[in-house]
Amino acid sequence: MKVIPLAIPDVILLEPKVFGDARGFFLESYNQESFRQATGQAIQFVQDNHSRSSKGVLRGLHYQLAPKAQGKLVRVVSGAVFDVAVDVRKGSSTFGQWVGTELSEENHRQMWIPPGFAHGFVVLSETADFLYKTTDYYAPELERCIAWNDPAIGIQWPANIDPVLSDKDKEGKALNEAECFE
Repeated sequence: MKVIPLAIPDVILLEPKVFGDARGFFLESYNQESFRQATGQAIQFVQDNHSRSSKGVLRGLHYQLAPKAQGKLVRVVSGAVFDVAVDVRKGSSTFGQWVGTELSEENHRQMWIPPGFAHGFVVLSETADFLYKTTDYYAPELERCIAWNDPAIGIQWPANIDPVLSDKDKEGKALNEAECFE
């Protein structure tokens, strides 16, 4: 597994080895030991999620507060998305900063987003199947949402996207009003 550094060192882009021939391809989508070596952490995932979204759907920026904070290992198995992580740890030197990258069925990349980060993505293809493993269970009472377009964060979303948002995501708070990690 190749580790690709990002501007925020705690968020890690992973690229698996893909073995392909005329029949198709094979890749190891998750290996606990390889993941531990890549992140330096012994992580236990407790839940797998799968979403399908249409072009332009923007989900996020979501996170859960402690004691149910979630780390996420995300990937796309069909289509393509622009995936984003925002540091919402107040004591961090990268608080309020973001990193983003394209995840697609072609590049097979995965992004590790540790607890303490808000996460979101926008679909670039006609549809996208997005899979993610989480380190804790969904806890709606602890879920929070930051506005996808908060100018204080300044995410540079792809220019050709007219985002389609859920009602919950339309109500996302500005970072300076949001409950964050201490």
